[in-house]
Amino acid sequence: MDQIQKQALQVAKEIVVKFIEVGRISPSNFSEYFEPIYDDVYRTVTKGGPAPAAEKDASVEPE
Repeated sequence: MDQIQKQALQVAKEIVVKFIEVGRISPSNFSEYFEPIYDDVYRTVTKGGPAPAAEKDASVEPE
């Protein structure tokens, strides 16, 4: 498992835990929701989303 997969797994876990805490997901239907959440997180981080804030700031010219 590469680093991006590990990070996506950690983020998906944190999201699911939050949903369990607020009652949107129960431990009994965890498996129904975890895989789609992980897939969405992984797809999002691997598609090369927006540039990090530091890069955006560096590309803006001062007035």
